[in-house]
Amino acid sequence: MDQDRKVRVRFAPSPTGGLHLGGVRTALFNYLFARQQGGSFVLRIEDTDQTRFVPGAEAYIQDCLAWCGIAPDESPERGGAYGPYRQSDRKLNYRQYAEQLVADGYAYYAFDTAEELDTQRKRHPNFRYSHENRLQLRNSLSLPPAETGELLENGHPYVVRIKMPIDETVNLDDMIRGTVSFESALIDDKVLLKADGMPTYHLAVVVDDYQMAISHVFRGEEWLPSAPVHILLWEYLGWRNAMPQWAHLPLILKPDGNGKLSKRDGDRLGFPVYAMNWHDPKTDVLTKGFREMGFLPEAFVNLLALLGWNDGSDQELFTLDELIDKFSLERISKSGAKFDFEKAKWFNHEWIKRTDDNDLLPQLTALLADHGIHEVDEKQLSGVLTLVKDRLTFLSDFWAQASFFFKRPDSYDLSAVQSRWNEEKAAFFVDMITKLENFNPWHSAELEAFYKLAIQASGMKMGELMLPFRIMLVGGKFGPHVFDIAAHLGREETVARMKTGLKAFTQAAP
Repeated sequence: MDQDRKVRVRFAPSPTGGLHLGGVRTALFNYLFARQQGGSFVLRIEDTDQTRFVPGAEAYIQDCLAWCGIAPDESPERGGAYGPYRQSDRKLNYRQYAEQLVADGYAYYAFDTAEELDTQRKRHPNFRYSHENRLQLRNSLSLPPAETGELLENGHPYVVRIKMPIDETVNLDDMIRGTVSFESALIDDKVLLKADGMPTYHLAVVVDDYQMAISHVFRGEEWLPSAPVHILLWEYLGWRNAMPQWAHLPLILKPDGNGKLSKRDGDRLGFPVYAMNWHDPKTDVLTKGFREMGFLPEAFVNLLALLGWNDGSDQELFTLDELIDKFSLERISKSGAKFDFEKAKWFNHEWIKRTDDNDLLPQLTALLADHGIHEVDEKQLSGVLTLVKDRLTFLSDFWAQASFFFKRPDSYDLSAVQSRWNEEKAAFFVDMITKLENFNPWHSAELEAFYKLAIQASGMKMGELMLPFRIMLVGGKFGPHVFDIAAHLGREETVARMKTGLKAFTQAAP
Protein backbone atom coordinates (compact mmCIF):
# COMPACT_ATOMS: atom_id res chain seq x y z
CA MET A 1 0.00 0.00 0.00
CA ASP A 2 1.14 3.56 -0.75
CA GLN A 3 2.69 4.89 2.45
CA ASP A 4 1.57 8.43 1.57
CA ARG A 5 -2.05 7.37 1.26
CA LYS A 6 -4.45 9.24 3.53
CA VAL A 7 -5.45 7.25 6.60
CA ARG A 8 -9.09 6.20 6.44
CA VAL A 9 -10.44 3.61 8.89
CA ARG A 10 -13.93 2.27 9.41
CA PHE A 11 -16.09 0.69 12.08
CA ALA A 12 -18.62 -1.53 10.35
CA PRO A 13 -21.15 -3.10 12.75
CA SER A 14 -24.35 -4.93 11.88
CA PRO A 15 -27.60 -3.40 13.22
CA THR A 16 -28.72 -6.57 14.94
CA GLY A 17 -28.80 -5.67 18.65
CA GLY A 18 -26.83 -4.20 21.53
CA LEU A 19 -23.26 -3.00 21.02
CA HIS A 20 -20.86 -5.36 22.80
CA LEU A 21 -17.90 -3.79 24.59
CA GLY A 22 -15.62 -5.66 22.17
CA GLY A 23 -17.26 -3.79 19.32
CA VAL A 24 -16.79 -0.49 21.10
CA ARG A 25 -13.10 -1.30 21.63
CA THR A 26 -12.74 -1.97 17.90
CA ALA A 27 -14.35 1.39 17.18
CA LEU A 28 -12.10 3.04 19.76
CA PHE A 29 -8.86 1.67 18.30
CA ASN A 30 -9.98 2.79 14.84
CA TYR A 31 -10.76 6.23 16.21
CA LEU A 32 -7.46 6.58 18.11
CA PHE A 33 -5.42 5.58 15.06
CA ALA A 34 -7.32 7.94 12.76
CA ARG A 35 -6.98 10.89 15.11
CA GLN A 36 -3.29 10.22 15.72
CA GLN A 37 -2.57 10.01 11.99
CA GLY A 38 -4.75 12.96 11.01
CA GLY A 39 -7.11 10.65 9.13
CA SER A 40 -10.84 9.94 8.94
CA PHE A 41 -12.97 7.62 11.04
CA VAL A 42 -15.92 6.16 9.12
CA LEU A 43 -19.04 4.43 10.42
CA ARG A 44 -20.50 2.02 7.87
CA ILE A 45 -23.64 0.03 8.68
CA GLU A 46 -23.39 -3.54 7.35
CA ASP A 47 -27.02 -4.56 6.98
CA THR A 48 -26.77 -7.01 4.11
CA ASP A 49 -28.41 -9.75 6.20
CA GLN A 50 -31.94 -8.38 6.27
CA THR A 51 -33.23 -11.39 8.21
CA ARG A 52 -31.24 -10.26 11.27
CA PHE A 53 -31.99 -6.54 10.97
CA VAL A 54 -33.45 -5.04 14.16
CA PRO A 55 -35.27 -1.69 14.03
CA GLY A 56 -33.60 0.97 16.16
CA ALA A 57 -30.22 -0.79 16.28
CA GLU A 58 -28.53 1.62 13.88
CA ALA A 59 -29.52 4.70 15.89
CA TYR A 60 -28.45 2.88 19.05
CA ILE A 61 -24.97 2.25 17.61
CA GLN A 62 -24.55 5.92 16.75
CA ASP A 63 -25.76 6.94 20.22
CA CYS A 64 -23.21 4.62 21.83
CA LEU A 65 -20.34 6.12 19.85
CA ALA A 66 -21.52 9.63 20.70
CA TRP A 67 -21.71 8.78 24.42
CA CYS A 68 -18.14 7.44 24.29
CA GLY A 69 -16.94 10.63 22.60
CA ILE A 70 -15.76 8.84 19.46
CA ALA A 71 -18.28 10.10 16.92
CA PRO A 72 -17.37 9.30 13.29
CA ASP A 73 -16.36 11.83 10.66
CA GLU A 74 -18.53 10.10 8.06
CA SER A 75 -21.66 8.01 8.68
CA PRO A 76 -25.23 7.45 7.46
CA GLU A 77 -26.27 10.34 9.68
CA ARG A 78 -23.44 12.76 8.85
CA GLY A 79 -22.88 11.80 5.22
CA GLY A 80 -19.62 12.29 3.35
CA ALA A 81 -17.94 12.00 -0.03
CA TYR A 82 -17.88 8.18 -0.02
CA GLY A 83 -21.52 7.44 0.71
CA PRO A 84 -23.97 5.85 0.97
CA TYR A 85 -22.78 4.54 4.35
CA ARG A 86 -25.42 1.86 4.68
CA GLN A 87 -24.82 -1.34 2.70
CA SER A 88 -28.49 -1.84 1.86
CA ASP A 89 -28.31 1.52 0.04
CA ARG A 90 -25.34 0.26 -1.98
CA LYS A 91 -27.03 -2.92 -3.23
CA LEU A 92 -26.58 -2.14 -6.92
CA ASN A 93 -22.82 -1.84 -6.45
CA TYR A 94 -22.20 -5.47 -5.68
CA ARG A 95 -23.75 -7.59 -8.45
CA GLN A 96 -21.44 -6.22 -11.14
CA TYR A 97 -18.41 -7.37 -9.19
CA ALA A 98 -19.89 -10.80 -8.55
CA GLU A 99 -20.57 -11.14 -12.28
CA GLN A 100 -17.04 -9.93 -13.06
CA LEU A 101 -15.59 -12.64 -10.81
CA VAL A 102 -17.67 -15.30 -12.58
CA ALA A 103 -16.63 -14.01 -16.00
CA ASP A 104 -12.96 -14.08 -15.00
CA GLY A 105 -13.21 -17.65 -13.68
CA TYR A 106 -12.80 -16.77 -9.98
CA ALA A 107 -16.41 -17.51 -8.99
CA TYR A 108 -19.37 -19.53 -10.21
CA TYR A 109 -23.15 -19.78 -10.08
CA ALA A 110 -24.52 -22.38 -7.66
CA PHE A 111 -28.13 -23.52 -8.23
CA ASP A 112 -28.42 -25.97 -5.34
CA THR A 113 -31.66 -25.56 -3.40
CA ALA A 114 -31.81 -25.35 0.37
CA GLU A 115 -33.34 -28.83 0.43
CA GLU A 116 -30.53 -30.27 -1.68
CA LEU A 117 -27.90 -28.75 0.61
CA ASP A 118 -29.74 -30.09 3.68
CA THR A 119 -29.63 -33.54 2.14
CA GLN A 120 -25.87 -33.20 1.67
CA ARG A 121 -25.43 -32.17 5.31
CA LYS A 122 -27.37 -35.19 6.49
CA ARG A 123 -25.25 -37.50 4.36
CA HIS A 124 -21.99 -35.79 5.26
CA PRO A 125 -21.91 -34.40 8.85
CA ASN A 126 -18.88 -32.22 8.07
CA PHE A 127 -20.18 -31.09 4.70
CA ARG A 128 -18.65 -27.98 3.20
CA TYR A 129 -19.02 -26.68 -0.35
CA SER A 130 -15.46 -26.80 -1.68
CA HIS A 131 -13.08 -28.09 -4.33
CA GLU A 132 -13.63 -31.56 -2.91
CA ASN A 133 -17.24 -31.80 -4.05
CA ARG A 134 -18.17 -28.79 -6.19
CA LEU A 135 -18.03 -30.81 -9.42
CA GLN A 136 -20.60 -33.24 -7.93
CA LEU A 137 -23.00 -30.43 -6.96
CA ARG A 138 -25.34 -28.31 -9.05
CA ASN A 139 -23.41 -25.29 -10.30
CA SER A 140 -21.96 -23.67 -13.40
CA LEU A 141 -18.73 -25.65 -12.98
CA SER A 142 -20.45 -29.05 -13.10
CA LEU A 143 -23.30 -28.30 -15.52
CA PRO A 144 -22.98 -27.92 -19.30
CA PRO A 145 -22.84 -24.24 -20.36
CA ALA A 146 -26.15 -24.57 -22.19
CA GLU A 147 -27.93 -25.82 -19.06
CA THR A 148 -26.36 -23.05 -16.96
CA GLY A 149 -27.54 -20.47 -19.48
CA GLU A 150 -31.05 -21.92 -19.47
CA LEU A 151 -31.28 -21.84 -15.68
CA LEU A 152 -30.15 -18.22 -15.63
CA GLU A 153 -32.53 -17.23 -18.41
CA ASN A 154 -35.47 -18.89 -16.66
CA GLY A 155 -34.74 -17.04 -13.43
CA HIS A 156 -33.78 -20.09 -11.41
CA PRO A 157 -32.56 -18.97 -7.97
CA TYR A 158 -28.81 -19.07 -7.53
CA VAL A 159 -25.98 -17.80 -5.40
CA VAL A 160 -22.49 -16.81 -6.51
CA ARG A 161 -19.64 -18.63 -4.78
CA ILE A 162 -15.92 -17.90 -4.85
CA LYS A 163 -13.87 -20.62 -6.52
CA MET A 164 -11.15 -21.20 -3.95
CA PRO A 165 -7.87 -22.40 -5.48
CA ILE A 166 -6.80 -25.91 -4.61
CA ASP A 167 -3.12 -25.53 -3.75
CA GLU A 168 -2.24 -21.95 -2.88
CA THR A 169 -0.79 -20.45 0.28
CA VAL A 170 -2.43 -17.13 1.05
CA ASN A 171 -0.30 -14.84 3.19
CA LEU A 172 -1.65 -12.05 5.37
CA ASP A 173 0.70 -9.35 6.66
CA ASP A 174 -0.95 -8.37 9.91
CA MET A 175 0.22 -5.26 11.76
CA ILE A 176 -0.19 -7.04 15.10
CA ARG A 177 0.48 -10.70 14.33
CA GLY A 178 3.06 -10.49 11.56
CA THR A 179 2.72 -12.90 8.62
CA VAL A 180 -0.16 -15.36 8.92
CA SER A 181 -0.45 -18.11 6.29
CA PHE A 182 -3.53 -20.01 5.12
CA GLU A 183 -3.81 -23.08 2.87
CA SER A 184 -6.53 -22.42 0.31
CA ALA A 185 -7.49 -26.10 0.05
CA LEU A 186 -8.80 -25.99 3.62
CA ILE A 187 -11.25 -23.15 2.93
CA ASP A 188 -14.73 -23.69 1.51
CA ASP A 189 -16.23 -21.82 -1.43
CA LYS A 190 -17.94 -18.96 0.41
CA VAL A 191 -21.14 -17.44 -0.93
CA LEU A 192 -20.48 -13.94 -2.28
CA LEU A 193 -23.91 -13.00 -3.60
CA LYS A 194 -27.12 -14.38 -2.11
CA ALA A 195 -30.23 -15.42 -4.00
CA ASP A 196 -31.99 -12.17 -3.03
CA GLY A 197 -29.25 -10.17 -4.75
CA MET A 198 -27.69 -8.97 -1.51
CA PRO A 199 -23.97 -9.57 -1.04
CA THR A 200 -22.59 -11.54 1.86
CA TYR A 201 -20.12 -9.92 4.21
CA HIS A 202 -17.19 -11.31 2.20
CA LEU A 203 -17.99 -9.51 -1.05
CA ALA A 204 -19.51 -6.39 0.46
CA VAL A 205 -16.63 -5.65 2.83
CA VAL A 206 -14.07 -5.79 0.03
CA VAL A 207 -16.10 -3.70 -2.42
CA ASP A 208 -16.98 -1.12 0.23
CA ASP A 209 -13.44 -0.84 1.59
CA TYR A 210 -12.20 -0.29 -1.96
CA GLN A 211 -14.81 2.25 -2.93
CA MET A 212 -14.43 4.12 0.37
CA ALA A 213 -10.62 4.18 0.05
CA ILE A 214 -10.13 2.48 3.43
CA SER A 215 -6.42 2.39 4.25
CA HIS A 216 -6.36 0.30 7.45
CA VAL A 217 -8.73 -2.33 8.81
CA PHE A 218 -8.93 -2.93 12.55
CA ARG A 219 -11.25 -5.82 13.36
CA GLY A 220 -11.63 -8.61 15.88
CA GLU A 221 -9.54 -11.77 15.85
CA GLU A 222 -12.68 -13.79 15.09
CA TRP A 223 -12.51 -12.46 11.50
CA LEU A 224 -9.03 -13.88 10.92
CA PRO A 225 -10.31 -17.11 9.25
CA SER A 226 -12.12 -14.95 6.66
CA ALA A 227 -8.98 -13.02 5.74
CA PRO A 228 -7.75 -15.36 2.93
CA VAL A 229 -11.08 -15.07 1.12
CA HIS A 230 -10.90 -11.28 1.34
CA ILE A 231 -7.26 -11.15 0.23
CA LEU A 232 -8.07 -13.29 -2.83
CA LEU A 233 -11.04 -11.06 -3.69
CA TRP A 234 -8.82 -7.98 -3.57
CA GLU A 235 -6.49 -9.78 -5.97
CA TYR A 236 -9.18 -11.24 -8.26
CA LEU A 237 -10.90 -7.85 -8.63
CA GLY A 238 -7.60 -6.24 -9.62
CA TRP A 239 -7.32 -4.07 -6.52
CA ARG A 240 -4.34 -5.69 -4.77
CA ASN A 241 -2.34 -2.44 -4.76
CA ALA A 242 -5.23 -0.64 -3.04
CA MET A 243 -5.73 -3.28 -0.35
CA PRO A 244 -5.73 -1.86 3.18
CA GLN A 245 -3.32 -2.90 5.90
CA TRP A 246 -4.80 -5.33 8.40
CA ALA A 247 -4.80 -5.53 12.18
CA HIS A 248 -6.73 -8.31 13.92
CA LEU A 249 -7.37 -7.33 17.53
CA PRO A 250 -7.17 -9.86 20.40
CA LEU A 251 -10.39 -11.17 21.89
CA ILE A 252 -11.87 -9.88 25.13
CA LEU A 253 -12.13 -13.01 27.24
CA LYS A 254 -14.52 -14.00 30.00
CA PRO A 255 -13.18 -13.47 33.55
CA ASP A 256 -13.37 -17.15 34.45
CA GLY A 257 -12.26 -19.91 32.15
CA ASN A 258 -11.48 -19.45 28.48
CA GLY A 259 -13.34 -18.11 25.49
CA LYS A 260 -14.78 -14.84 24.27
CA LEU A 261 -16.80 -12.74 26.71
CA SER A 262 -20.50 -13.05 25.90
CA LYS A 263 -23.74 -11.50 27.09
CA ARG A 264 -24.48 -14.82 28.80
CA ASP A 265 -21.27 -14.45 30.84
CA GLY A 266 -22.31 -10.96 31.90
CA ASP A 267 -25.75 -12.20 32.96
CA ARG A 268 -24.17 -15.07 34.85
CA LEU A 269 -21.58 -12.95 36.66
CA GLY A 270 -23.69 -9.84 37.21
CA PHE A 271 -22.22 -7.17 34.96
CA PRO A 272 -23.15 -5.59 31.62
CA VAL A 273 -21.43 -6.30 28.32
CA TYR A 274 -23.25 -3.63 26.28
CA ALA A 275 -22.19 0.01 26.20
CA MET A 276 -25.73 1.28 26.85
CA ASN A 277 -29.12 -0.14 27.70
CA TRP A 278 -30.52 -2.13 24.79
CA HIS A 279 -34.25 -2.80 24.53
CA ASP A 280 -34.86 -5.48 21.92
CA PRO A 281 -38.09 -4.64 20.07
CA LYS A 282 -38.46 -8.24 18.89
CA THR A 283 -38.25 -9.89 22.31
CA ASP A 284 -39.16 -6.91 24.54
CA VAL A 285 -36.12 -7.78 26.66
CA LEU A 286 -34.12 -4.96 28.27
CA THR A 287 -30.39 -5.58 28.64
CA LYS A 288 -28.56 -3.18 30.94
CA GLY A 289 -25.54 -1.21 29.76
CA PHE A 290 -22.49 0.39 31.33
CA ARG A 291 -23.92 3.89 31.00
CA GLU A 292 -27.11 3.10 32.90
CA MET A 293 -25.20 1.21 35.58
CA GLY A 294 -23.46 4.50 36.37
CA PHE A 295 -20.23 4.37 34.38
CA LEU A 296 -18.72 7.58 33.10
CA PRO A 297 -17.86 7.49 29.39
CA GLU A 298 -14.28 8.52 30.23
CA ALA A 299 -13.92 5.48 32.49
CA PHE A 300 -15.53 3.14 29.97
CA VAL A 301 -13.21 4.29 27.17
CA ASN A 302 -10.19 4.15 29.49
CA LEU A 303 -10.83 0.57 30.60
CA LEU A 304 -11.51 -0.60 27.04
CA ALA A 305 -8.26 0.90 25.77
CA LEU A 306 -6.29 -1.13 28.30
CA LEU A 307 -7.92 -4.40 27.29
CA GLY A 308 -5.17 -5.64 25.01
CA TRP A 309 -3.06 -2.46 24.89
CA ASN A 310 -0.75 -0.51 27.16
CA ASP A 311 1.71 2.32 26.63
CA GLY A 312 4.61 0.47 28.25
CA SER A 313 4.42 2.42 31.51
CA ASP A 314 2.59 1.96 34.81
CA GLN A 315 0.05 4.65 33.92
CA GLU A 316 -3.53 3.41 34.02
CA LEU A 317 -5.68 6.54 33.86
CA PHE A 318 -5.77 8.16 30.41
CA THR A 319 -7.87 10.92 28.95
CA LEU A 320 -9.01 10.46 25.37
CA ASP A 321 -6.41 13.00 24.22
CA GLU A 322 -3.69 11.08 26.06
CA LEU A 323 -4.81 7.84 24.42
CA ILE A 324 -4.66 9.50 21.00
CA ASP A 325 -1.16 10.74 21.73
CA LYS A 326 0.21 7.48 23.11
CA PHE A 327 -1.65 4.84 21.07
CA SER A 328 0.60 2.51 19.08
CA LEU A 329 0.02 -0.71 17.20
CA GLU A 330 3.27 -2.12 18.54
CA ARG A 331 1.80 -2.15 22.06
CA ILE A 332 -1.31 -4.19 21.15
CA SER A 333 -1.07 -7.73 22.49
CA LYS A 334 -1.53 -10.79 20.31
CA SER A 335 -3.19 -12.75 23.13
CA GLY A 336 -6.68 -12.24 24.50
CA ALA A 337 -7.40 -9.95 27.45
CA LYS A 338 -9.53 -11.18 30.35
CA PHE A 339 -12.27 -8.78 31.37
CA ASP A 340 -12.11 -7.89 35.07
CA PHE A 341 -15.26 -6.18 36.34
CA GLU A 342 -13.66 -5.28 39.66
CA LYS A 343 -10.95 -3.43 37.73
CA ALA A 344 -13.64 -1.79 35.62
CA LYS A 345 -15.28 -0.53 38.81
CA TRP A 346 -11.93 0.83 39.97
CA PHE A 347 -11.58 2.82 36.75
CA ASN A 348 -15.01 4.32 37.25
CA HIS A 349 -14.34 5.18 40.89
CA GLU A 350 -11.12 6.94 39.94
CA TRP A 351 -12.77 8.84 37.10
CA ILE A 352 -15.61 9.99 39.32
CA LYS A 353 -13.05 11.36 41.77
CA ARG A 354 -11.13 13.26 39.09
CA THR A 355 -14.18 14.61 37.23
CA ASP A 356 -15.19 18.20 37.92
CA ASP A 357 -18.26 18.36 40.16
CA ASN A 358 -20.10 20.64 37.74
CA ASP A 359 -19.85 17.99 35.02
CA LEU A 360 -21.57 15.44 37.27
CA LEU A 361 -24.42 17.61 38.55
CA PRO A 362 -26.79 17.14 35.55
CA GLN A 363 -26.63 13.36 35.88
CA LEU A 364 -27.12 13.51 39.65
CA THR A 365 -30.08 15.86 39.22
CA ALA A 366 -31.65 13.31 36.89
CA LEU A 367 -30.91 10.53 39.38
CA LEU A 368 -32.63 12.43 42.19
CA ALA A 369 -35.63 13.10 39.94
CA ASP A 370 -35.93 9.34 39.35
CA HIS A 371 -36.33 9.03 43.14
CA GLY A 372 -38.95 11.77 43.35
CA ILE A 373 -36.63 14.63 44.37
CA HIS A 374 -37.36 17.36 41.82
CA GLU A 375 -36.47 20.61 43.58
CA VAL A 376 -32.73 20.63 44.25
CA ASP A 377 -30.55 23.65 44.79
CA GLU A 378 -27.41 23.29 42.66
CA LYS A 379 -25.17 24.70 45.39
CA GLN A 380 -26.62 22.25 47.90
CA LEU A 381 -26.16 19.35 45.49
CA SER A 382 -22.56 20.35 44.83
CA GLY A 383 -21.87 20.46 48.56
CA VAL A 384 -23.33 16.99 49.07
CA LEU A 385 -21.30 15.61 46.15
CA THR A 386 -18.12 16.95 47.74
CA LEU A 387 -18.91 14.99 50.91
CA VAL A 388 -19.66 11.63 49.27
CA LYS A 389 -17.66 11.70 46.03
CA ASP A 390 -14.88 9.44 47.30
CA ARG A 391 -17.49 6.83 48.24
CA LEU A 392 -18.99 6.46 44.75
CA THR A 393 -18.12 3.51 42.55
CA PHE A 394 -21.02 4.26 40.21
CA LEU A 395 -22.94 7.49 39.84
CA SER A 396 -26.01 5.47 40.79
CA ASP A 397 -24.40 4.95 44.24
CA PHE A 398 -25.11 8.60 44.99
CA TRP A 399 -28.64 7.80 46.12
CA ALA A 400 -27.54 5.14 48.60
CA GLN A 401 -24.75 7.35 49.90
CA ALA A 402 -26.56 10.67 50.02
CA SER A 403 -30.35 10.27 49.92
CA PHE A 404 -30.64 11.38 53.57
CA PHE A 405 -29.46 14.85 52.59
CA PHE A 406 -32.63 15.31 50.54
CA LYS A 407 -35.23 13.51 52.65
CA ARG A 408 -35.52 12.57 56.30
CA PRO A 409 -34.97 8.94 57.32
CA ASP A 410 -37.99 6.68 56.91
CA SER A 411 -36.71 4.37 59.63
CA TYR A 412 -33.88 4.02 62.14
CA ASP A 413 -31.39 1.25 62.82
CA LEU A 414 -32.64 0.91 66.41
CA SER A 415 -30.83 -2.38 66.93
CA ALA A 416 -27.53 -0.48 66.87
CA VAL A 417 -28.43 1.58 69.96
CA GLN A 418 -31.41 -0.04 71.65
CA SER A 419 -29.50 -2.43 73.94
CA ARG A 420 -27.44 0.41 75.45
CA TRP A 421 -30.05 3.17 75.42
CA ASN A 422 -30.94 4.59 78.86
CA GLU A 423 -32.41 7.66 80.54
CA GLU A 424 -28.99 9.24 80.97
CA LYS A 425 -28.37 9.22 77.21
CA ALA A 426 -31.87 10.48 76.53
CA ALA A 427 -31.25 13.39 78.93
CA PHE A 428 -27.98 14.18 77.16
CA PHE A 429 -29.78 14.57 73.81
CA VAL A 430 -32.60 16.63 75.33
CA ASP A 431 -29.98 19.03 76.67
CA MET A 432 -27.97 18.92 73.39
CA ILE A 433 -31.05 19.77 71.32
CA THR A 434 -31.72 22.81 73.47
CA LYS A 435 -28.13 24.02 73.17
CA LEU A 436 -27.90 23.43 69.42
CA GLU A 437 -31.04 25.45 68.77
CA ASN A 438 -28.97 28.56 69.52
CA PHE A 439 -25.48 27.36 68.57
CA ASN A 440 -23.24 29.56 66.39
CA PRO A 441 -21.33 29.41 64.12
CA TRP A 442 -22.94 26.40 62.44
CA HIS A 443 -19.75 24.92 60.98
CA SER A 444 -18.47 21.35 61.09
CA ALA A 445 -15.32 21.98 63.15
CA GLU A 446 -17.09 24.13 65.74
CA LEU A 447 -19.95 21.63 66.04
CA GLU A 448 -17.54 18.76 66.53
CA ALA A 449 -15.53 20.55 69.22
CA PHE A 450 -18.69 21.59 71.09
CA TYR A 451 -20.29 18.13 70.89
CA LYS A 452 -17.15 16.33 72.10
CA LEU A 453 -16.69 18.71 75.01
CA ALA A 454 -20.30 18.03 76.02
CA ILE A 455 -19.62 14.28 75.96
CA GLN A 456 -16.53 14.71 78.14
CA ALA A 457 -18.51 16.80 80.61
CA SER A 458 -21.20 14.10 80.77
CA GLY A 459 -18.73 11.42 81.79
CA MET A 460 -20.11 9.03 79.16
CA LYS A 461 -18.08 7.31 76.42
CA MET A 462 -17.56 9.03 73.10
CA GLY A 463 -18.72 6.10 70.96
CA GLU A 464 -21.95 5.65 72.93
CA LEU A 465 -23.12 9.15 71.98
CA MET A 466 -21.62 9.55 68.51
CA LEU A 467 -23.48 6.62 66.96
CA PRO A 468 -26.97 7.67 68.17
CA PHE A 469 -26.33 11.16 66.78
CA ARG A 470 -25.46 9.74 63.39
CA ILE A 471 -28.50 7.45 63.34
CA MET A 472 -30.78 10.35 64.24
CA LEU A 473 -29.52 12.28 61.22
CA VAL A 474 -29.26 9.55 58.55
CA GLY A 475 -31.13 6.51 59.86
CA GLY A 476 -28.19 4.10 60.01
CA LYS A 477 -24.49 3.51 60.54
CA PHE A 478 -23.30 5.06 57.29
CA GLY A 479 -22.48 8.33 55.59
CA PRO A 480 -19.58 10.80 55.70
CA HIS A 481 -18.26 12.61 58.77
CA VAL A 482 -21.31 13.18 60.97
CA PHE A 483 -20.50 16.82 61.74
CA ASP A 484 -20.11 17.52 58.02
CA ILE A 485 -23.60 16.07 57.62
CA ALA A 486 -24.98 18.30 60.39
CA ALA A 487 -23.25 21.37 58.97
CA HIS A 488 -24.73 20.70 55.55
CA LEU A 489 -28.24 19.96 56.83
CA GLY A 490 -28.28 23.22 58.75
CA ARG A 491 -29.39 24.01 62.30
CA GLU A 492 -33.16 23.75 61.81
CA GLU A 493 -33.08 20.43 59.98
CA THR A 494 -30.47 18.89 62.30
CA VAL A 495 -32.46 19.79 65.42
CA ALA A 496 -35.70 18.54 63.86
CA ARG A 497 -34.12 15.18 63.02
CA MET A 498 -32.64 14.87 66.50
CA LYS A 499 -36.08 15.41 68.05
CA THR A 500 -37.70 12.80 65.81
CA GLY A 501 -34.87 10.33 66.36
CA LEU A 502 -34.90 10.83 70.11
CA LYS A 503 -38.62 10.12 70.19
CA ALA A 504 -38.12 6.90 68.19
CA PHE A 505 -35.28 5.76 70.45
CA THR A 506 -37.30 6.45 73.62
CA GLN A 507 -40.41 4.66 72.36
CA ALA A 508 -38.37 1.60 71.39
CA ALA A 509 -36.50 1.45 74.69
CA PRO A 510 -37.19 -1.71 76.76
